[in-house]
Amino acid sequence: MPDRPRLTVRRLLPLAILLVAGCSPGYTVDAYPTEPGTAVDCKALYADAPRTVAGEDSILVKDDNAVAWGAPAIVMRCGVEKPDALTISSPCYPVGDVDWFAETTADGYLFTTIGRSFFVSLEVPRAYDPASEALADVAGTIKKHDPSVKPCV
Repeated sequence: MPDRPRLTVRRLLPLAILLVAGCSPGYTVDAYPTEPGTAVDCKALYADAPRTVAGEDSILVKDDNAVAWGAPAIVMRCGVEKPDALTISSPCYPVGDVDWFAETTADGYLFTTIGRSFFVSLEVPRAYDPASEALADVAGTIKKHDPSVKPCV
């Protein structure tokens, strides 16, 4: 009778890890209203998103409606609506050749691009202060997929 390979814990552990990882639902990002006509551009932006932001690795996002990094999650959404608080006289914060509008949230900051073809937001929890590192890390992808129309400075 031929010898069959033994199934040892050492051999099964990597398989078990892969199965569990493949079945995990991913990080859930709340649905949000998107601007018409941004789906194709957003899909390309998400596909080209950096693997790390603020030193954190990307995490799986359920439903592909955003990209995220770390825990607590830094979340980038694309094709978002213009923030209600954004006005002509709102301050503008340029980081990495991308202009941002900043809002404070309960647990950190919400940044939204200004002066581009469509709006992209980046939610940065307070745990990642200073938030400018996260903004700089996503700037190249945003510049590539969401052209500047009217810089604010």
